[in-house]
Amino acid sequence: MSTGKINVSVENIFPLIKKFLYNDHEIFLRELVSNATDATLKLKHLTSIGEAKVEYGNPIIEVKIDKEGKKLHIIDQGLGMTSDEVEKYINQVAFSGAEEFLEKYKDSAKDSGIIGHFGLGFYSAFMVAEKVEIITKSFKDEPAAHWTCDGSPEFTLEPSDKTSRGTEIILHIAEDSLEFLEEFKIRELLTKYNKFMPIPIKFGTRKEALPLAEDAAEDAKPEEVEVDNIINNPTPAWTKQPTDLSDEDYKSFYRELYPMQFEDPLFNIHLNVDYPFNLTGILYFPKMSADLQLQKDKIQMYQNQVFVTDNVEGIVPEFLGMLKGVIDSPDIPLNVSRSGLQADSNVKKISNYITRKVADKLKGLFNENREDFEKKWNDIKIVLEYGMLSEPKFYEKSGDFVLYPTVDDKYYTLSELKEALTTNQTDKNGKLVILYASNKDAQHSYIAAAKDKGYEVLLLDSPIISHLIQKLESDNENLTFVRVDGDSIEKLIQKEETQISKLSEDEQGNLKTVLEEIVPKTNYSVQLEPMDSNAAPFLITQPEFMRRMKEMSQSGGGGMFGMGNFPEMYNLVVNTNSELATTILNTSDKSVQKSLVKQALDLAKISQGLLKGEELTAFVKRSFELIK
Repeated sequence: MSTGKINVSVENIFPLIKKFLYNDHEIFLRELVSNATDATLKLKHLTSIGEAKVEYGNPIIEVKIDKEGKKLHIIDQGLGMTSDEVEKYINQVAFSGAEEFLEKYKDSAKDSGIIGHFGLGFYSAFMVAEKVEIITKSFKDEPAAHWTCDGSPEFTLEPSDKTSRGTEIILHIAEDSLEFLEEFKIRELLTKYNKFMPIPIKFGTRKEALPLAEDAAEDAKPEEVEVDNIINNPTPAWTKQPTDLSDEDYKSFYRELYPMQFEDPLFNIHLNVDYPFNLTGILYFPKMSADLQLQKDKIQMYQNQVFVTDNVEGIVPEFLGMLKGVIDSPDIPLNVSRSGLQADSNVKKISNYITRKVADKLKGLFNENREDFEKKWNDIKIVLEYGMLSEPKFYEKSGDFVLYPTVDDKYYTLSELKEALTTNQTDKNGKLVILYASNKDAQHSYIAAAKDKGYEVLLLDSPIISHLIQKLESDNENLTFVRVDGDSIEKLIQKEETQISKLSEDEQGNLKTVLEEIVPKTNYSVQLEPMDSNAAPFLITQPEFMRRMKEMSQSGGGGMFGMGNFPEMYNLVVNTNSELATTILNTSDKSVQKSLVKQALDLAKISQGLLKGEELTAFVKRSFELIK
């Protein structure tokens, strides 16, 4: 037996490991199982190239709890180590530069990449263990070794009688970490971090029923046998080629990732690239709600099938953070906890690749089956519209598949829209006016007025639509979007022909005076317009610019400063060619005149959904009195 001191002159390295190096103590198990996996995969490689003259077989990793002995065992059948290798890898290499680490990182070690730099992954064991043993036998024909350390720089190294190849690590769990002796806790951690590790992981056993013989009696009960309980799926879908997977395989993997998700995804995108970086993964489009925030943190990040994080900000373009799925890349630099990105050019390349791949897939789906794509549009549009605003590269490609639906469920691309609407909806200044509604029911009367003119009305109801149409207008000359309740239909798309008013200028002046005395100035600006005699006598509109700026300010990232708190302002458009306008003007009884204006104003408010509370109660009461 030999004893010695780990190559570090500072006594308090272990407390620092425990305190600073990891944000979360639970990842010790991930580190140790990852090491066991690496040792097994390295052996696989060496046997495949003939360097290791042993039978690789079907190795597994086993995690065992000894609750009474307060021990946790991690056992692999990988490379193993000789005594010299234990001395080299555990006692020397791990702590090379440890003094420098203490000086440089003692105040900020929590956020540093120190484990990666100094090979301290194994020592995460000391976060939960008061003593750690390594019993290991190399694949080489050399004696087994037994290393023990109690968390101080002192260690012992002696021969072991272990005869099977591989390494067993025994953690003597500390009193403040006894939760890691609970079966449910270890199962939870293995499921969280190691669910898709490439080597089978055994955790206990389970009973499995044997199939009944063909001639078995009807009431025969199948015999049960005890089998290894393998808690991981070593060959998850993203590690396979897309050609080897069916639609059902993708859906099945989605359910494996999200057991509590009861709806199937709309479609998936399989990522697979090996140059200039390695990246695999599967992204799923679930049905989207209009809420941009609730959807995030559903994509899982893996590094060689080891779970790292579900915060993929920076790697996955922000707009795709609302998707679900898996991304696996060994080329993404991670910090000590494998859960934070460091500045790296690869990250931007990966983000750009994912953006391009998603855009190409969407274009393909659109071209292959447009009808099906249209059916799914409302469930995915929020992601794509957000992508158009946030990712220039996605915006460039979006014209090939982004759709603009009408209130009658017709779907146009932007180029199709221009072609279909140019003849009828170009105004006298040569500008193509695209009318849209944000709520089919609330804006029904305005939509009807537009349709009477033969105009097409889009239905654009996303919370970020004001930002998007602002961008589309700036990138498309002589194109403007106007919500259908932004003004009278004659004003929204002004043609050469102008309506003549029945009322003279003096009569119009008198009518405006009467109206402004009755209509509240704080919220309404009175406008007189000659319109068709069958058009609504009173119409409430909200100027496009003011409303859009207010919406953009409220939804963030645009608009004018303070517009979100600006009071709602509306135009009251009065049709001077309506019979009601003439009646109001010619009524000499001021109280009758006032009640006519008030009733008409309330009716116009109803068409905009603005009549509420006390005003609505008064209107209903007044209306009943009129029909007595």
